[in-house]
Amino acid sequence: MKQLFTCLFAICLMSVVYAQTATVPAGTAQNALTITQADELLTLKETEFDFGKIPQGKPVVHIFEVTNKSNVPLKISDIHASCGCTTPEWEKDKAVAPGGNTKITVGYNAAAEGPFTKFITVTYNDTQSKQITIKGEVWKTPGSSAPENKGLNDLKN
Repeated sequence: MKQLFTCLFAICLMSVVYAQTATVPAGTAQNALTITQADELLTLKETEFDFGKIPQGKPVVHIFEVTNKSNVPLKISDIHASCGCTTPEWEKDKAVAPGGNTKITVGYNAAAEGPFTKFITVTYNDTQSKQITIKGEVWKTPGSSAPENKGLNDLKN
């Protein structure tokens, strides 16, 4: 009886494993390899950064680290921010060798009060793109300094 259950279990397990195996139609193996290489071409250490709460009127900056994990050179051709308050900077003429690194510096002008989420689109090797996000909340700074404490002298006595 144990052998029967063991045999049935083994057959079920093999059928599950076989059902999960994806087959690539003839002629598309190269496309699958190309897609994998494209995904590995530009690898970001992080795709989103939260500045948290930042004071109004104080610009902030974050650096995104980029790694080329493919076997072909990486060229960032354009970085486009969703608004003018976000300024991306990168080495425009640099081709990142396989295994090499570069950085994308993203600045945010914290002029407007309230929460923000900004999207930055990175276009590389002319046709591929990835999106990175910055977010946070800008709190309004006081318009003037704190009023003078007239009762301070009373505490000294």
